[in-house]
Amino acid sequence: MTYNKQGQCKERWIPVVSSTGKALMPCHPSRARKLVAKGKAVKKWLKGFFYIQLLDREDGDTQEICVGVDPGSKREGFTVLSGTRTFLNINAHARDGKAVKKAIEKRANARKTRRSRNTPYRSPRFNNRSREDWIPPSTKARWQLKLNIVKHLMRLYPITRVAVEDVAAVSMKGGYRWNNSFSPIQTGKNYFYKELEGLGLTLTQFKGTETASLRAALGLRKTSSKLAEVFSAHCVDSWVLANQVLGQRITVDLTELVTLIPLVYARRQLHVFNWAKGGVRKRWGSTLSLGLQKGTLCYHPKWGKCYLGGSDGDKRVSLHAYSNTKRLARNVKLEDTQVVAHSPWRLLDTPAMTTHHEKRIRRLNTLCIRLATLGTSDSRVFRALKSGTPTHQRAA
Repeated sequence: MTYNKQGQCKERWIPVVSSTGKALMPCHPSRARKLVAKGKAVKKWLKGFFYIQLLDREDGDTQEICVGVDPGSKREGFTVLSGTRTFLNINAHARDGKAVKKAIEKRANARKTRRSRNTPYRSPRFNNRSREDWIPPSTKARWQLKLNIVKHLMRLYPITRVAVEDVAAVSMKGGYRWNNSFSPIQTGKNYFYKELEGLGLTLTQFKGTETASLRAALGLRKTSSKLAEVFSAHCVDSWVLANQVLGQRITVDLTELVTLIPLVYARRQLHVFNWAKGGVRKRWGSTLSLGLQKGTLCYHPKWGKCYLGGSDGDKRVSLHAYSNTKRLARNVKLEDTQVVAHSPWRLLDTPAMTTHHEKRIRRLNTLCIRLATLGTSDSRVFRALKSGTPTHQRAA
């Protein structure tokens, strides 16, 4: 993403898809506008991401593109780059495993109460956790979000490789059963790796110490604030991993982020547990609202960009703010809104926020290039190099 002087966000690289749905190499926004103006391409949205689809091409030459993944408990980093440039940085909010666990407990308690009443119920299951491929629901929800993001990016970019920071889990010597099932991290990452290989991607794993050494060799620092919406929080690691696999460049060419926040639905529960007045239970849950999926990106003449919420069951829906999920209105006619695209998450553009260290590195790069070009001595360069700079900058 790039920003003009007014702070308005502009797409830096636009994903391109052929007429048959094959992902091609991204293009610059100016080229995308020309293709659309000439009638050679059409604008489209895919789960919140904008792209263009060519009308007269079924195939094209592509380069190797790698996705770097930095898993985390609260935030996660994803970077899409090729050997020459960076296309996208995503700072994703991780799934809340505790919330999933509570939802499973509520569902189990509701089934238990049905077994004590004169009503149809499902017989209890006792052997559904003895399967080798069984994963706890909370763990599967967390790692399935990572997998869904990679699958979605594969529909927009010709991705061939994936670089992941391997999260280490404590193991016991000789404890085969313990090592394979005791840790949610272990079971989750095994499921994630198996699914990635099933997609035909080349998987490369890095240890945490290797990521730190690669980051230090490039002169990049990682902030201690894990919840900060900045490049140096998580995307710096995902960029370093993908860069090591393909590019091996010495400078970061894109620090702007796209913040991805997954939407949370009340699934399966169609009504509240407690009875209301008159012996009728109020409707609750479901992922549909008057035939449309909740979370659908809409545009309203009064409220602007928003997304679809619940409905009253008749002809009116609620609209929520796209930036902070605050409910804007609850009695809006569906025909008054313009449906743009469905998305299971919210995408927020985050401007690049450079730290003091990153600004200093950029100044040193400029001074080193000046010294190498002019062949003259510059006291500021040597004072900066003396204070401590990355290895590649010392060589320059």
